[in-house]
Amino acid sequence: MNTVIRLAVPRPARFRSAAGAALLTASLALTACTGSTPSPEPSSTSTSGPTSSTTPDRTAAPAPAPAPAAEGDIPQLVENLAPSVVTIFTEGGLGSGVVYSEDGLILTNEHVVRGNTLVEVAFADGQRVEGTVKATDPVTDLALVQANRTGLPKPVYQTDLPRVGEGAVVLGSPLGFENTATAGIISGLHRSIPGSASNSLSLVDLIQTDAPISPGNSGGAVINLRGEIIGISEAYIPPSAGAVALGFAIPAATAVEVAEELLADGTAEHAYLGLTPGELTPQIAGQLGIDASAGVVVLAVDEDGPAGRAGIRPGDVLESVEGVDLNAPEKLLAELRNRNPGDTVGFKVKRQDQSLDLKADLIARPTSNTR
Repeated sequence: MNTVIRLAVPRPARFRSAAGAALLTASLALTACTGSTPSPEPSSTSTSGPTSSTTPDRTAAPAPAPAPAAEGDIPQLVENLAPSVVTIFTEGGLGSGVVYSEDGLILTNEHVVRGNTLVEVAFADGQRVEGTVKATDPVTDLALVQANRTGLPKPVYQTDLPRVGEGAVVLGSPLGFENTATAGIISGLHRSIPGSASNSLSLVDLIQTDAPISPGNSGGAVINLRGEIIGISEAYIPPSAGAVALGFAIPAATAVEVAEELLADGTAEHAYLGLTPGELTPQIAGQLGIDASAGVVVLAVDEDGPAGRAGIRPGDVLESVEGVDLNAPEKLLAELRNRNPGDTVGFKVKRQDQSLDLKADLIARPTSNTR
């Protein structure tokens, strides 16, 4: 049976159920039964849009240094990091964010601020200020917001991947409950969400954690037990889908790289192949007249793009890229994420009874295209 994955953003005001509170959903071909979820009624709710309650202060004194925390001292870690994690209110709902620079720059998810130019940013000390969406990158689902406040405590972003089994703490505003902390471990690395390629390019090469992530956590912080940012909360599979604590985060290395590109010129550069990938099922393989149990079927090709110029055609099956076997469209997207415009990549291609070796010269992704 089909289940769903949810980007963790709730609806504004009186949202009635965790299962129905996400703004975006993507159907997945995961083997899990669906069921109903309870419908909690929060006693207090978020505002539905930007309504600053405190005069913006761009000359605030730097925040006092927090007390040092021993590794694994979760209460002290949370206390230290709380001033660096914010709630972002938009006309469509709310999400979370993390301080990226002392002068008010906030890192969050693109889907948190999508369609907005002005937002409201709420801090742990109760102050709320206006924020301007500075730049966004839908491919990685990251965005920068300039808050009208300075002297903010910038956390350390750890660009090395964590280890599976390492402790993790998630900070954010699930269901509008600001300054919430949940804890668990890192459950997996380099996760790509099956079935997500047709809905989003961002759900690839993620960190998996069992620290609970809920609607509203999107854009918030995942930290290690040294108090370093190791990820930006992205999505979760809800319990109604049969999941138990399946949350996903964008690695800090990706977040920092994209943030720096957005700061440089307002855009992030991504490699473009110029095709639409699809899942290779036994039925599709039979229709194509091929004997293949793994690979990615090409649904459409931009004839003027790298794939088209390389000779890749609709109906071809991409079996591997640069020696890496492809077993799902999300695997292809993850591999492309690690390439740069100008790279030449080799594909093993199955076309009916032919096996071909084709090379494509990747280019920068055009503004109107995402693959």
